[in-house]
Amino acid sequence: MVGWRVPTAPVRLRCVRWCCLGLALLALGSGSARAESREYQIKAAFMVNFMQFVTWPSNAFTNADAPFFVGVLGDDPFGAALDQTVQGETVNHHKIIVQRARSIEDCKDCQMVFVSRSEEKKLPTIFAKLDSGPVLTVSETRDFARRGGIINFYLEGNKVRFEINPTVAQHANLKISAQLLSLGKIVQPAEGGP
Repeated sequence: MVGWRVPTAPVRLRCVRWCCLGLALLALGSGSARAESREYQIKAAFMVNFMQFVTWPSNAFTNADAPFFVGVLGDDPFGAALDQTVQGETVNHHKIIVQRARSIEDCKDCQMVFVSRSEEKKLPTIFAKLDSGPVLTVSETRDFARRGGIINFYLEGNKVRFEINPTVAQHANLKISAQLLSLGKIVQPAEGGP
């Protein structure tokens, strides 16, 4: 008789992360302020999971102890949800720190940047400043991934979904795992994009 074995820590961590992703796909509920708050809790959970399934090149960090910076560029829709979600989390032993920014120049040390809807008119400048740098760009702006971003949230009914542009990720020297690619809708850059 074969006995049941307790999964190793990395396997347990993967299971917990995938369960979080599964829970994040649940319906958001009605259009109340509470539903909007829930939407950003879900998006924050997704972002932490994205970090675990993307590989950054070694030159993305100044040293082995450098933090993993997540920039929120423009108006912050998360409130405390993102800070609470990343609390105690790491990315390959790099402590996660969230920083708010008003300009893309303030995000120069970030490995991930959430580009708020308030920055939509500045997208060409933002993409030009980040060109080929190892930065995972995430947003919820219409056509963000087609215009030069990497991951874009969208709502399908009451569910949070995301699309991924692997061409832009490759241009940024980021490797997105097959598991994450299988969960997102794959899009390509618009003509004339990266």
